[in-house]
Amino acid sequence: MSDESSKPGIDRRNFLKTATATAGAAATSAMALGAAVSAQAAELKGEVAKATHKVAGEKQIPRPGSDFMVDVIKTLDIKYIAANPGSSFRSLHESIVNYGGNKKPELITCLHEETSVAIAHGYYKAAGKPMAVMMHGTVGLQHGSMAIYNAWCDRVPIMMFAGNGLDATKRRPGTEWYHSVQDAAAMVRDFVKWDDQPVSLQHFAESTVRAYKIATTTPMEPVLIMAEIDLQEDAIEHESELIIPMLSPSVASLGDTGAMAEAAKLLVNAKAPLIMVERAARDQEGVRRLIRFAEALNAPVVDLGARMNFPTTHYLNQTDLRRELVSEADVILMLEVSDPWGQLNSVTDPFKEYRRLARADVKTITLSFSDVYLKSNYQDFQRFQPVNMPITGDVQASLPEFTEQVRRATDSARKSVLTQRTSILKVNFETMRKRAREAAAVGWDAKPVSTARLAAEVWDVIKDEPWSLVVSDRISWARRLWPTTEFHQMLGGSGGQGVGYSLPGAVGAALANRDKGLLSVTFQPDGDALYAPGALWTAAHHKIPLLFVMHNNRGYHQETMHLQRMASMHNRRTDQALIGNEINHPAIDFSKLAQAHGVWAEGPIHDPADLGAALRRALAVVKSGAPALLDVICQAR
Repeated sequence: MSDESSKPGIDRRNFLKTATATAGAAATSAMALGAAVSAQAAELKGEVAKATHKVAGEKQIPRPGSDFMVDVIKTLDIKYIAANPGSSFRSLHESIVNYGGNKKPELITCLHEETSVAIAHGYYKAAGKPMAVMMHGTVGLQHGSMAIYNAWCDRVPIMMFAGNGLDATKRRPGTEWYHSVQDAAAMVRDFVKWDDQPVSLQHFAESTVRAYKIATTTPMEPVLIMAEIDLQEDAIEHESELIIPMLSPSVASLGDTGAMAEAAKLLVNAKAPLIMVERAARDQEGVRRLIRFAEALNAPVVDLGARMNFPTTHYLNQTDLRRELVSEADVILMLEVSDPWGQLNSVTDPFKEYRRLARADVKTITLSFSDVYLKSNYQDFQRFQPVNMPITGDVQASLPEFTEQVRRATDSARKSVLTQRTSILKVNFETMRKRAREAAAVGWDAKPVSTARLAAEVWDVIKDEPWSLVVSDRISWARRLWPTTEFHQMLGGSGGQGVGYSLPGAVGAALANRDKGLLSVTFQPDGDALYAPGALWTAAHHKIPLLFVMHNNRGYHQETMHLQRMASMHNRRTDQALIGNEINHPAIDFSKLAQAHGVWAEGPIHDPADLGAALRRALAVVKSGAPALLDVICQAR
């Protein structure tokens, strides 16, 4: 047998020497090649940056239809447009960033269509005006549909544009066929206020302006305009004949004066009137109007929290006493309340037993637009509730006249009676607040951290800042404990209770608050964050300052309780309820998840004693103009 190791040129020493020399030469060549590639990349970047970049042999379209589409959009008050990129609106995308200068609208880059829509949803509630969204064909609308439904339920206007290829003879084989559809809007038509598929640029101009007007007229809802691919990409013809219509916003509709006068008499003469509000206010002026109305009547207010409608510091805000107040009231006024039946009745879980919460003889008055937006398929309109005096109208616009009618109906004798309610209302208010503080103190030093302690620690850190809780329905303690006086301080939740809104919705609201100079904070549930965590990257990329405080209970605890109820009802083991519901083993490290998306993060924090210092570190990052996330391990509720 020959000894291969003894042959010249392959002994270990020579092999290592040769290998080292070869590697050195290769490294030198790679460095040279890398430098050359970098130089070429820099040169190419410079070429791309030029105003015109012609490709030999390609047809040039210097003025595509998408440029005119941008001209139309620029006439509307739209500052941002969110999108996950897609080929069906590539021409509109290019026109926005080059022809439109990426300004009004400015593109907000998103990693999922559901994120795009939810960002626009949250933005409206903070900005008070719509944001736009672009979506890609069939798949983009399917991805965005859950967020669209949330916005529909929450009465939020969003301007949505979706690309589509109608002409089958012009579709590229493969993907473009999969992503095109005969009637794209059919997928979401049950939960948009209006949609259209323009077939000409003039049609696009008129329908886009119409859509904005429709979306921003009460009841406000999302609208959808299809942007046909060829309409975007083909050259504009007969441009001198194109006209962009003027936007003329509709005047808000007031409730019938005579009906409000009758309702005022009923309320003034009631022994125990109650005001319930849900989406009554749109801004701080709406809050002020509601305060004046409630004070004129000197009646308690229950704020259901879809918006910040009434200050928590006002003695008439008695939200925590809702059940007692409903059971005692002889006249109840509901202002843009989405579920009147559910305020007066209940159905127990899991046995579905009916219970009446209100008096059998209670008189009810509603002021809302709930009867004018119904569609038959989705059941967001809730169970039918007969109402003694239903009034159709915009609450915020109607409140000054309604207040005046209350004052007219209040003679001196009745005014004395209304004033006498003040002392008992103030006592009830202080009792309610004391009860909340005492309940919050239970388990103060518990580990995992109690949600009441979490809310209190966050408040202690942000109380001297111009703060805004951009998603305010995730931890009820904030609404119960924090002194809230401004509309922007509590912006409500998703509307349709769809998981996945809280993270991108908070980013959208924080985008609007950044322009206003407000500090944005949100309690971020763990399960919700995992639906579309890419919104973290959007916040980092666009430098949107936002303090995420994780409510990380490592599970879907609402569903855990549902499973426990079912097990009890079936006389089976309740200790199996975490199966399929826990987000643990392994536990998800949300600080690393955030850091991977470019967001400063710290945690997980288990000890409540560590919260204050960590929150201050995170706040410093947010005040510097960047998002920050603090992962806190919390109790279930």
